[in-house]
Amino acid sequence: MTVDRRQLLRLAGAAGLGAGALTGCTASEEGEAIDSGPVELQLWTHDPGYATYFTGAPDDPALVGGSAWTYTVDVTSIAPADIVSRLVNQAVAERPLPNLAGLVIDQFPRVMRAGIAQNLFVDLTSLTEPLGDRLLKTQPYTVDGGVYAIESDNSVSVMYYRADLFDELDIPEDIATWEELLDIGAEVAAETGQAIGMVSNGDNGAIVNGFAQMLLQRGGNLYDADGELAVLSEESIEVLELMAEGVRTGALLSIADPYGGAAAAALKDSQLIATVMPNWYKVYGLEANVPDQAGLWRARTIPAFAAGGHVASTMGGTAFAVLADQAETDAAVDFLQRTYLTPEGQLARYGAGAYLPTLVDLYDTPDFQDITDPYLGDQRIFEVYGAGANDMPVFYQAAGASVLRDSLGGPLLRAIHGQADPEEALREGLRAYERQAPA
Repeated sequence: MTVDRRQLLRLAGAAGLGAGALTGCTASEEGEAIDSGPVELQLWTHDPGYATYFTGAPDDPALVGGSAWTYTVDVTSIAPADIVSRLVNQAVAERPLPNLAGLVIDQFPRVMRAGIAQNLFVDLTSLTEPLGDRLLKTQPYTVDGGVYAIESDNSVSVMYYRADLFDELDIPEDIATWEELLDIGAEVAAETGQAIGMVSNGDNGAIVNGFAQMLLQRGGNLYDADGELAVLSEESIEVLELMAEGVRTGALLSIADPYGGAAAAALKDSQLIATVMPNWYKVYGLEANVPDQAGLWRARTIPAFAAGGHVASTMGGTAFAVLADQAETDAAVDFLQRTYLTPEGQLARYGAGAYLPTLVDLYDTPDFQDITDPYLGDQRIFEVYGAGANDMPVFYQAAGASVLRDSLGGPLLRAIHGQADPEEALREGLRAYERQAPA
C-alpha cells in the first residue's frame, strides 16, 4: 500500500481501532501492476456462500471469458466485526492486505470518517455511475460522493406468512395496510395466542434494525442523503406507536433474538405465523429452523402504511471493496465488475447463494421470473421480490451509525413496550448520541 503509515495511525486512532500487527495474511505485497495473465486474488469474507461463489467464478467462462487475467481466488474466513479492524491494523503495520474484502453493512460506517475508505479502498464510482438508477443499494457505501463497495444482495424485505394458517384463521392474504393487519392480528392473538409479526427486545442492533426496517418502509430514515440525522420525524413516531400497539395486543411477538432459539421455537410451535424480514431470512430463518414446514409458507409485499410509504423495505447486506494500490488492484476491479455488475454475474450469484440481483431490471427477465421456490409452495417468488425491488426505499448511513444504534436501542425498546412516549424516547436517544458521536 502507498498509504502513509503515520496518517493511517491517526486514522486508526480516530476510528477507535487498534494498530497492532496481525499475522496469518498472505496477500501479495505492493509491486508492479499485473496488467494481464495469471493472478491470484486474496479475499476476506465471513460468509461461506461468498467463498463458494468467488472461488468458483474463475471457472465460469460466462463471467471471466475475455478477461485479460486468468484468476484464482484464495479465501480467508474472518468474523464480520473483525474485518475492518484487521484491514486497518494490517495497513498500519505495513503487513500484506487482501485484494477484496466483504464488509457487512453495519460495519461500513467505521470506514466513513477520517478518510479511511478513501485511503484503503478503490473508488468504484466509475463502475457504478454508468448503471445509474438500474443499480440499487449504492448509498450505504458512499463516502463524499464516491462508492467504495458493491452490495451483494438487495436484502428486499417482504412478508412471509403461513398460508395454511391464514386460511384456517380467515386472515386475508391481500390485507392492504399495516393498520388492518394489526387489528386482525390482535383478534387472532386474543383467540389463539398466535402472532402475525415480531419485534426484538434483545441487543441494540436487533432493536434498531427492526425499527429501521419499518421506518424505511414508512418513508423515513435514520440519516438523510447528506449524512445528517433524520430519525426524529413524524414517520418515526408513527412507526413506534404502531409497534407499541402491536406488542400491547399480542399481534407482534416481542422476542430477544429474531434469528435465535426463541424465534425458532415460536416458528416450530406455530406461534409465529407471519413475519416481515429480508429475503435471506427465508434461508437462514425459515428453511434452517422449520424445514418440515416447506410448502406451507408464502411471500407477499408488505402491507402499506395508511399514511404512505413503500410496499417493501430492506435490512442487512454485505458489500465487497477492492484494496487500493496493489499489484493486483486492476485485476480485482475487473473481477468484481464481472461477478457483481453484469447480468451473468448476478444470475450466477443467485444460483450460488440466493443473493438477489442489485440490477433492478433483471427482476423482470425470464431468467428470474421463471424461478419457482419449493419452500414457498412453488411460488414464482420474483413476482414478489420484483415488486419489492421496484419500490424499495433508499437507506443512508453515516460515520456515527454504530453510536446511534447503541444510543437509540434502550429508549426505542421502552417506547415499543409502552413504557415511554415515542417522541421523548427518540429525543432521549438523540441526546445520548450527540454526547458521543464522532466529529
